[in-house]
Amino acid sequence: MSESAGHSTGEYIQHHLTNLQEGHGFWTFNLDTIITSALLGLLVFGLFAWVARKATSGVPGKLQAAVEIVLEMVQTQVKDTFHGEAGAVGPLALTIFIWVFTLNAMDLLPVDLLPMILGAFGIHYWKAVPTTDPNLTFAMSLTVFFLIYFYNIKVKKLGGFVHEVLTAPFGAKMAPFNLLFRIVEDLAKPVSLALRLFGNMYAGEMVFILIALLPVYLQWVLGAPWAIFHILIITLQAFIFMILTIIYLSMAHESH
Repeated sequence: MSESAGHSTGEYIQHHLTNLQEGHGFWTFNLDTIITSALLGLLVFGLFAWVARKATSGVPGKLQAAVEIVLEMVQTQVKDTFHGEAGAVGPLALTIFIWVFTLNAMDLLPVDLLPMILGAFGIHYWKAVPTTDPNLTFAMSLTVFFLIYFYNIKVKKLGGFVHEVLTAPFGAKMAPFNLLFRIVEDLAKPVSLALRLFGNMYAGEMVFILIALLPVYLQWVLGAPWAIFHILIITLQAFIFMILTIIYLSMAHESH
């Protein structure tokens, strides 16, 4: 689709920002987000599993070397940031980084590519970048939120966790204020995780859409530099989501 095909600028932008939905009200499902996320997850983690099965102790191939670089980077971050028995935190951090990076990388596809291909099959709405959907980013951040409470209770036991909530940081006599501060602090974690990822990726997608409205020669002049710069953004956002998750889970293992 393009403006020259009979669509105004507003219609063009609205078209690219509309999800393929099913259902009504609260039970409305963004099918493009669900399907794209699932397919990318199967693809990238299936690839990692295949590399793991084919891994050799000798000189690694290019693909194995790339996987090992990513794995070593994540392990280093967990080792430097997480204070406690890592357990499932390492695999969780690797999953977050790889999956979020892959979802973000969909932003590098030409904005009209998927709409043009899927339009031939009668599918007229499809947001290609799942992380521009706040439903996805909040779902991931809420998963981290529940893990924070899970590890708090697992490590400190229920009594120890309640004691910490009511006594830190001002002491037992200030229990109501301690509880209020804790509620605000804990709610801020998933909200900041979700909105940071969504906001950055949504803004990046909007820039690509606006560039696509320009004349073709300007699309190349402006689009290529922005795409190169955007590689840094999608990587940085995946890294930030991963590192904050590690920090939050590390805090859950520690006692005030």
